[in-house]
Amino acid sequence: MAKIAFLIPNLAGGGAERVALTLVEAFLKRGHDVDLVIMERRGELVEQVPPGVRLINLNGPRIRGVLRPLIRYLRQERPNAFQISLWPLTIVGSVAARLSRVPMRVVVSDHISLSRQFGADKVRFALLKLTTRFFYPLADARICVSHGSARDLARLSGMRERAITTIYNPVPTPRLGKLGREQEQLWGGAEARFLSVGTLKDQKNHALLIDSFATIAKTMDAKLIIIGDGPLRTELQRRIDDLGLGRRIELAGYVGDPSPYYASANLFVLSSDYEGFALVLVEALHHGLKVVSTDCPDGPAEILAGGKFGRLAAVGNAAELAEAMIAEFNDRRDPEKQRGRAADFSPERAADAYLAALLDGRGNCHEPVAEAQAEAAPNPGE
Repeated sequence: MAKIAFLIPNLAGGGAERVALTLVEAFLKRGHDVDLVIMERRGELVEQVPPGVRLINLNGPRIRGVLRPLIRYLRQERPNAFQISLWPLTIVGSVAARLSRVPMRVVVSDHISLSRQFGADKVRFALLKLTTRFFYPLADARICVSHGSARDLARLSGMRERAITTIYNPVPTPRLGKLGREQEQLWGGAEARFLSVGTLKDQKNHALLIDSFATIAKTMDAKLIIIGDGPLRTELQRRIDDLGLGRRIELAGYVGDPSPYYASANLFVLSSDYEGFALVLVEALHHGLKVVSTDCPDGPAEILAGGKFGRLAAVGNAAELAEAMIAEFNDRRDPEKQRGRAADFSPERAADAYLAALLDGRGNCHEPVAEAQAEAAPNPGE
């Protein structure tokens, strides 16, 4: 069995951090020795690190401060494989791996379309292009979480798209308890129950969702619950109050286990401007929910199979999103087919694909989990 080091910034409650915990737990079950290396010990998921995983804190709140302790860790522990998540930590981790001179496979992964996340900042975008073009081809494998984000990375880095492995994010099957009185009370007796889960930040465009729901609330006995916290909470609450929807829309904040909300909702809505994958859509499918999402890059259309498992609405169009929510609420949808689609994103399949990249480089898992990995080579057409 192998010793695997998994590097992430911290244990905040985002999708990339949850994916890391899911994967390291799956690696442990296969008998591997796993270290979870973090820049600093903080975040809502600290207490959810699986037993048996060694948590290594580099004590580096700034990314430039982790290079030396990371090199020291690699030289002392000498892992067989090193998985590094999220640019620019992928760059620092790759440099540390080279400078350590420890023989290991190095795998870098990103969980969003990088040009959309950093494209607004010209200086940072230039640095992104430069570093991915120079350092990413040096890694033994590169992983993205959707085909769209892989195409984006190929354009940025100048690599051929086949040099990037697509591995859809793993989403564990949640505990599906019976619907009880406590879950019913979350909705205040509303007939139509709309749920959204995500950090309250610009990317998720909850303002669009609020505006869409305002239209729906005029004609339906409906309630919207938004789970998540973030920098826009005050601004979004003000928008809700200005629309007179304080009793119809609830900002529930961060919730460690949102299963009761999923279990008691009628429909899940994602209103993002862009994504890398959208874990929450798979969580909703696991609960057999009807789903509506903006057709944003990248991930939702792949998860929903182009609309087979839920409706897609144009990005930024409040009227179209409202129409899709009403139509999907009134439509019939087989919950078991929704759950069947969610099963395509199992931790077992994702762990197999990651281990192929980390340990033997074959990247030989089947769709929809992965595409075959090829040798990294600059694409003269880019």
